[in-house]
Amino acid sequence: MSMRSELYIDGQWVTPSGEETIEVVNPATEDLAGQVPAAQKADVDRAVLAAGLALPAWSETPVAERREYLRLIHQGLVERSEEIALTITAEVGMPIKLSRQIQARLPATIMGSYLSLIDDYPFSETIGNSLIVKEPVGVAACITPWNYPLHQIVAKLAPALAAGCTVVVKPSELAPLSAYLLAEIVHAAALPAGVFNLVTGYGETAGAALAGHSGVDLVSFTGSLRAGRRIAEQASASIKRVSLELGGKSASLILEDADLAAAVKGTVGSCFLNSGQTCSALTRMLVPEALYGDAAALAVECAKSFALGDPMSDKTRLGPLVSAAQRERVLHYLQQGVLEKAELLTGGADLASCPERGFFVPPTVFGRVAPEMTIAREEIFGPVLCIMPYRDLDHAVAIANGTEYGLAAAVWSADGAKALQVAKRLRAGQVDINGAPFNPLAPFGGFKQSGRGRELGKYGLEEFLEVKSIQSRQP
Repeated sequence: MSMRSELYIDGQWVTPSGEETIEVVNPATEDLAGQVPAAQKADVDRAVLAAGLALPAWSETPVAERREYLRLIHQGLVERSEEIALTITAEVGMPIKLSRQIQARLPATIMGSYLSLIDDYPFSETIGNSLIVKEPVGVAACITPWNYPLHQIVAKLAPALAAGCTVVVKPSELAPLSAYLLAEIVHAAALPAGVFNLVTGYGETAGAALAGHSGVDLVSFTGSLRAGRRIAEQASASIKRVSLELGGKSASLILEDADLAAAVKGTVGSCFLNSGQTCSALTRMLVPEALYGDAAALAVECAKSFALGDPMSDKTRLGPLVSAAQRERVLHYLQQGVLEKAELLTGGADLASCPERGFFVPPTVFGRVAPEMTIAREEIFGPVLCIMPYRDLDHAVAIANGTEYGLAAAVWSADGAKALQVAKRLRAGQVDINGAPFNPLAPFGGFKQSGRGRELGKYGLEEFLEVKSIQSRQP
């Protein structure tokens, strides 16, 4: 159990201004996993002030020195990877085997990717009689979600520090414990005081205070579409830059010549990863009408292999949802799918097969889902797959592009050139072909209401940079 009573501000652990606390619940056991302070506006003001005072010196720190701090933080993430995995499994419920591979390893990978990137990045260039320089935006507020809690922080923190920005992090109140491990790693790296600050609290208090703060120059937010809209509204008063990575309803488009078994297995695996609590999850599987029966049978067989269980067991493939409220949300969608006449092929709202304790729901597959159905349009954020048959390729592309989201997609085909042509027609920020592996240097972000801006690689770095042109009179 991780009981925290302090915030990390200006290079030290400090007592919060109020006495309110937040209990963090283990979603698999419903027991207390930890406790953190609920920061108030005064705490946010203190953190932003510290970041603002630290900005001039940090922004002028040579790139090589900033890189060394990143290296030390990367080293700390690697050394404490097992503790990170155990902590995130306790607060989120991802099975421990996956937490080790994803929740702990991915943040270290992302931090490490910026070590080589900033060595070669051109922070200035000459165009004619102009010197073009890229400078840090300033104080960055990083407001992050609970599903990949440490990864989402590091995906913002690494480029922000590399760019020369100072940072105030506000993690989700549902999963804030791993952020404390990061703060300890940052402190051990002796990062200058005020460059990194951590405030834990609720979105409507600490999050709102950060988003609307006049001392914040940029807000980088990852979360729901509803919360993203609110963040953008709060930030608009001071015309600060806002980067948003929001929801998704990603389509997996299986062409008639694809390896059907591999495509279905890959789609189901993506859909059920982290119990479906992944913004880029492939939750809509589009198949040719002629292959619908075979695809549905394969999906059901695959879904049944995702046995629910104790996330601390290496044998468990599917853990709980993060909270009781999230379980109720998913159950509502399961009931809505049946009400709107989608074919329930496996799973559903009956919890008889679930463990008695914990926020579990069965892995679910709906068949013959029509584009106008609620479960085809709205982000469920649970282990729920919608199979949608299509007539021809144009029909498939129309279905894939027919939601308000545009975060990710997939195409499966034996013909690589054809798959690439289809991928270019999809209105999504990231498209995988035939189960291609994740690339930490490729830009991640969405079209339409999946957000604006990009994370990872040089594109993530540029979110934290301003461009200035300096003209000189030629002799």
